[in-house]
Formats: sequence, structure tokens, C-alpha cells
Amino acid sequence: MAKEIPFSRFAGRASFQKVTDAFLSDSGLPFARILSAERIQQVFQKHGCSFGLHGIYTTAIVVWSFLSQVLRDGKEASCQSAVARIVSYCHEIGTDAPTSDTGDYCRARAKLSESALHELSCLVAGEVESAVDPAWLWKRLHAKLIDGFTFTMPDTPENQAEYPQQKGQKPGVGFPIARAVAILSLATANVLDAAIGPYSGKRTGEPALLRSLFDSLSEGDVAVMDRCYCSFMMISLLLTRGVHTCTRKHQARHSDFRRGKRLGKYDHIISWTRPARPEWMDEDTYAQIPKQLKLREIRYDIVIPGRRTKTVDVITTLTNHLEYSKEDIADLYGLRWNSELDIRSIKESLNLGHVRCKSPEMVRRELWATLLGYNLIRTTAAAAASLHNKQPRCISFTATCQYILASWMMTSCRSQSKERLHEHFLKLLEQISQCRVAQRPGRLEPRMVKRRPKSYKLMQKPRNELRRETRCT
Repeated sequence: MAKEIPFSRFAGRASFQKVTDAFLSDSGLPFARILSAERIQQVFQKHGCSFGLHGIYTTAIVVWSFLSQVLRDGKEASCQSAVARIVSYCHEIGTDAPTSDTGDYCRARAKLSESALHELSCLVAGEVESAVDPAWLWKRLHAKLIDGFTFTMPDTPENQAEYPQQKGQKPGVGFPIARAVAILSLATANVLDAAIGPYSGKRTGEPALLRSLFDSLSEGDVAVMDRCYCSFMMISLLLTRGVHTCTRKHQARHSDFRRGKRLGKYDHIISWTRPARPEWMDEDTYAQIPKQLKLREIRYDIVIPGRRTKTVDVITTLTNHLEYSKEDIADLYGLRWNSELDIRSIKESLNLGHVRCKSPEMVRRELWATLLGYNLIRTTAAAAASLHNKQPRCISFTATCQYILASWMMTSCRSQSKERLHEHFLKLLEQISQCRVAQRPGRLEPRMVKRRPKSYKLMQKPRNELRRETRCT
């Protein structure tokens, strides 16, 4: 078994060079230099849920198999396919293989602790962020992109009870839906942490979920957020933790650039007054909130030929206009769009838009397994970028995932020498570094589809009612 190499021992580019062999250890586990079997065992023991130390379905094997599911789609994402990969792996290394029955695997997967998967995902992302190349930072600051998203799940009574469907849909017709808020790294695109809750209900909005993630933000960070997070209380709470903000001004607030301290054209210092205490905040916390906030407001235009000019107002706590110019702030907020692209990669490439599990507990496990797999792919892309002097966000996430999956089973076997595997990894990272995103000059495609969908009617009644009607006819 290969030893785990902690990222804290390295700094900058040197740390990412250790990921050249990050797909397996001597025992064949993928990504073991980042996520070794020892680390998996330690984290799950910490949460009191380690299992299968001497069996076929060990904790590490089940985590590895779960990752192999969430990184794939179609038939390859099924439990039967995961068991088939375990059988092939056991045959290759000469150990006892499980039967083709998926029941044992599903029961073992259900033993995985949600909190342990959560911790593993955050550990991987946090260690990469702490060892990031300084050239990848924004003005020497760790910029954290914050955004929310929703996803649906199978329509089971258990899922409906915890994550009810939207009220506008008839019972039995819609799908249970959950809301999540994620903190993403601008430098590496890793998901540093996330919170999940019902789509609607008291204190289930994106600002409430973000408040539960404050411990994942560090002093000196700058949080880049959309306008729904732009409030006096949110900015104040972040400032008490030493976290700067850069957010679009909420549409309910009026801008008047004739007032305040002028720093330049459409650039001034303004003062916000503390509002009344909200219901969710206790009196002690409210007493610590300052009565006035000195903030900076800028306005800039987005001009695209052939389209209407778009005006954007941005609020930030980066008030030093000599160190952070108006153009710097505009560029920083413009980078917020990367969070939309990252979430799209998670939902579409990793199929988180609609998860497969049928109970709330397994839905959350699938969420964290997906984010763990996403972070491992992003870490591998960062390693390729570091070795070949590129930015991690210039490398295609989908292409990185495809290259890793293409060599998944081959690199997890002992039949090849370490020298050959090391050479293979270096070549693989070189090929990944060449898969640059948004480098398709002349590409112009209409937002249309040619293939027509099948002419099935939409389900407007519960399935049981439709079955009864079909029998009667």
C-alpha cells in the first residue's frame, strides 16, 4: 500500500507534481496519492462507520466503486456495472471476487457515512487550495465563488417527505427537489464546501444555506457572489470573519453616484445603515453588527456588438482604490460566471441534475460522492496545468474526466511495472493539459436541436391513476 503524501508538506507547483501518479497505489485504488486507502479508513473510523476490513467490500473499495459510478453515465453508472468492475479488479489481483448480485454492494454502499464523504471531499479541495500556485490567485487573494443550484431525485415517498416537490405541480406528477449552495475556488475550480436543504420553506433560501458554510471561509478570502446575497447582514457577518465581499448590488437598492466619497467616474464610497434585527438572528449577534458599513460601489457597462448594453452595479468591501482599481473589481465580478460553468459541469457531466438514489440519506451520499469525484478530477487537471505552465481553468473538465475513465481499469492492475505506469501518468497529464476549453476559433452553433423528441404525452396524473385508466380501457 502506497503511503499518503499530505499536501501540506509541499508548496505551490511542487505539490502538484506529486499528483503525477495520483490514480492508484500499489493496491490499485484510483487517486490514492490524494485519497489513499489509509486516509479513507481513518476518516471513516473517525466517524465510527468503518467496515469490511477483511472482506471483499472494504470501505475503500466501496468508496472507489461509488466514485466509478458518479463519474459515469448510462449503463456504466448502474450498480451492476460497479459490481462488474469490482469483479474484474479482484480477478486481476488474484483475490476472491464477489458474486454478480448487487444486493451486497448496495448494502455496503448504504453504510458509507454522509459526514465522512463530506469530510473527504472538503479535505481534498482544501489541501489543493492551500498548496495553490500563487500565480493562480487574484491579486494574491483566495477568491471564493458562491452560487446556488437545484437538483431533483426519484419520486419516492421518502424523498417527497424530506425534499417536497414544487407547490405548483400536482401530487404524483413532479419530482422531489433540493436546493444547494456551493463555495468554489476561483483558482482551482474545486468545491470547497456545500450545504443542502429543501427547495422551499422557512430558512431554506440560498443566504440561509450560505450562513451555515461560514466556517469554510478563511480570513483574507474574498467572496464573489450574486445579488441575492447582497445584504447588510450578510456583508457584516462576513466582515466579522475577515472575509471581503464582491457582489452585485441588489435590485431593491437605489444608486446615486452624486453622493458619497468620489473615487472616480461611477466609483465612490457609500454608507449603509444597519436595518432592524431579522428573525433568524439572535440579539447577541445583532448587537455585534456595526451600525454603519463603509462600502465601495462601482458601475460598469457590458458592451457586446449587436446587443443591448448591460449596466452592472457592484458592491465590495475592497475600498482601497489604489490597490484595487475599478477595472480590477469589474474583472473580479466578471469571473463569478465561472461558478455557473462549474455547476453546469457537475450537473450535466456528472449527472447531478437528477440523482439516482431513492432515499434522502442515499441522495446526500450521492451528492457528496459526486462532489468528491469532481474535486479529484479538478485536482488532476490542476496537476496537468502546473506541470505544463497553464491555468487549471483553461483545461477541459469533461476531457480530463474522459481520459481518467479511459485508463481507470488499466492503471488499477498490477500487471504493469511502476516505471511504465509512471511514464503513462506523465503522458496522460500531458494529453490532459492539451485539452483546452474555449479554444475553438470560428465555432458558431445555433441554440437548436435537430432530432425531434418522441411524441409521448406529458404525465399530468399520478402513475397509479394512469395504470388504472389503462386497465379499464
